[in-house]
Amino acid sequence: MSSIRKKVDIYVRLSDEDRYKKSKDDDSESIVNQKSMLLKYALEHEWEVINVYSDDDYSGADSTRPAFQKLLKDCENGVVDIVLCKTQSRFSRDMEVIEKYLHNKFIEWGVRFVSIVDNADTSIESNKKARQINGLINEWYLEDLSANIRKSLKNKREDGLYLGSFAPYGYMKDPSNKNKLLIDPVAAETVKLIFNLSKSGLGYIRIANILNEKGIITPTNYKKANGSKYVCRTAKFKEKTKWSQDTIYRILRNEVYIGNLVQGKRTYVSYKNHKSIINPKEKWTYSYGTHEAIIDMDTWNAVKKRLESNTKISRSIGQVYMLSRKVYCKECGCCFKRERYHLKDGHIPYLKCKGRLLASRDCDNNKAIRCDRLEKIILDEINKQLDLYYSVDELQRLYILQKKSLDSVTLSKSDALNNEKKLLEEKIAKKRDHYKSLYEDKLEGIISQEDFMIFKDKFVKEIEEYNKRLAIINDELCTIKEKENNIKTSKDIFEKYRHIDKLTKEIVDEFVDVVKIGKVNKEDKSRDIDIHLNIINLD
Repeated sequence: MSSIRKKVDIYVRLSDEDRYKKSKDDDSESIVNQKSMLLKYALEHEWEVINVYSDDDYSGADSTRPAFQKLLKDCENGVVDIVLCKTQSRFSRDMEVIEKYLHNKFIEWGVRFVSIVDNADTSIESNKKARQINGLINEWYLEDLSANIRKSLKNKREDGLYLGSFAPYGYMKDPSNKNKLLIDPVAAETVKLIFNLSKSGLGYIRIANILNEKGIITPTNYKKANGSKYVCRTAKFKEKTKWSQDTIYRILRNEVYIGNLVQGKRTYVSYKNHKSIINPKEKWTYSYGTHEAIIDMDTWNAVKKRLESNTKISRSIGQVYMLSRKVYCKECGCCFKRERYHLKDGHIPYLKCKGRLLASRDCDNNKAIRCDRLEKIILDEINKQLDLYYSVDELQRLYILQKKSLDSVTLSKSDALNNEKKLLEEKIAKKRDHYKSLYEDKLEGIISQEDFMIFKDKFVKEIEEYNKRLAIINDELCTIKEKENNIKTSKDIFEKYRHIDKLTKEIVDEFVDVVKIGKVNKEDKSRDIDIHLNIINLD
């Protein structure tokens, strides 16, 4: 009487991108070879093949593989007696997965695991150590591969290569170099419109409404209309096709539009856990002037300053008031708040100190000032400064003197900071290599777990200190860059204007730093108004 035939599930996997596929849906040649080898092996042993499961283009560390999950379900439900693979690494390269299933769950479910190339067989008790060694080697392989990939990507980012899967809105990838960005003329015009609207004082919602009213399609839909397979990670509904304030927010803060790349903001938890997390700022990679800018620096700086001022949108005018967060009380330091007098023939907007309402301030600067009158005073002061300074030749001379003075101080400091930054990054890399060697020594029993933990704590603390210093260096380098931009901006502002007829939000942001208003003199009804310009004195 013949024995009952064993039921077997065959599992095959390929993680590398297959260059020989005829189409995306075709199995790779390597997958075909694996199937052929395993089917022949099953036939020789007179096993009954129930299913052949295939995961193509999946990593061995990924335990969510669709076919892999179906295989495990068959095992748990008692559908099969044997799982057959070419090698143990085809089943998984994760040591935890190997231990969980081959040495625990499969025994519980009565399932035997066999891999024919490396002779892994759970029915042979003496074979267990070999399987564990294989699992450990595969684990190290994944760890080394992940480290090499991360290092390679970091080097590419530092070289100013764009590594995103899709080009940012307003750009497209260079057909001859996928790591280079080119301006998309159509989308770039929308980006310019968004920045100009923000510069004029409009808020996120108002800008989004204007774009929707104009019928301009969203970045996601624009990319899809141009044949892209881009999927918005943050979109909650497929039918959501309108511009949102979140989209405007992200565009206005993206340095890609001034020709810079800021990459490495997000990373994965580990090579085993692909959950995306935010990287510490000191690990971000900054590359300057990597591609053509859509937004000029004057517009960028004006928008940046307005966004950082935390101004609110006025409900009455539908945008940020031009003097919002610019006017303060000279007596108590509180901000002047915009309000309105209600008169029979209309409303007169005015500004009044908020400190009068705060018990902690007890401010007696309680007289309001009309907005139109204050605007006229500020406009006259700006034109006075323009009359005093307007001379292109003189501005150029003063600019060169200022820049030389700055360069003599900052160039050596900038070089020193960059050299220190490079040295710290090299030290961090060496510490991580030492830690890896130490880990291998622990696994091989050369050092004890206790000694390993002592060294580990020491390495972690040293790397933390290095990273803290890196953060300080990056901030100092950014400050140096801002100083250089500020000198150029001051010269550019004076060259841009000869005489101003009407005050606007854009002009206020360019010229005015702060306005301080004193209390009214009871005798002559006058009050001090100090206007501080935010431009650098070029004298």
